[in-house]
Amino acid sequence: MVVVDSFSTDKTKEICLKKGVRFIENKFLGHIEQKNFAVESATYDWVLSLDADEALDNTLKNTILEIKKNPSFQAYSMNRLTNYCGHWVKHCGWYPDRKLRFWNRNIGKWGGTNPHDEVLVGADIKVQHLKGDILHYSYYTIHDHLKQLNYFTEIMANEAFKKGKKGSLIKIIFSPLVKFIKSYFIQRGFLDGYYGFIICMISAFATFIKYLKLGELSKK
Repeated sequence: MVVVDSFSTDKTKEICLKKGVRFIENKFLGHIEQKNFAVESATYDWVLSLDADEALDNTLKNTILEIKKNPSFQAYSMNRLTNYCGHWVKHCGWYPDRKLRFWNRNIGKWGGTNPHDEVLVGADIKVQHLKGDILHYSYYTIHDHLKQLNYFTEIMANEAFKKGKKGSLIKIIFSPLVKFIKSYFIQRGFLDGYYGFIICMISAFATFIKYLKLGELSKK
């Protein structure tokens, strides 16, 4: 097991060293960059990649242990189930949230756009989908979600700006509304009750902030 840590200030290092994992400290240059560094630091070609707030449910854990004995594919995907303030979110566009996280590192690597990274493999690579879920313990409080919102929208705005995109007034006004309608009604966020409504509202607000920040970058 390899843990790549960007010089955290909690007890992560202490806990990992007690558990006997291979602990590597590396400056954080981006989600994609950090995860590719972790993949390159692995000893073996087969990689199961998990974030610090993720774990495997028993079904997925047992399935992967069996596959390791004799893999019939080079890449495997799985669903990710998110826990939000103690509530498992089944809608809002948050589930099944399919992720490719178990693969032979010779045929793929992390890519996408920060902070929304993804494992990219060749078009000729067949991916098998596994039963079970990655359990994602995202936010313990709404305050945590709002705090992360500012951080993620900053990254998204900068990445969009690098690609030549601009935050127009039309996007600032209408994109949040479209986002809320999609996540709350079309993706049935209302079925997640109170927290479904909160998630969809904050997601819409995040869209507003992203385009607002992009608009500020465009002006400068």
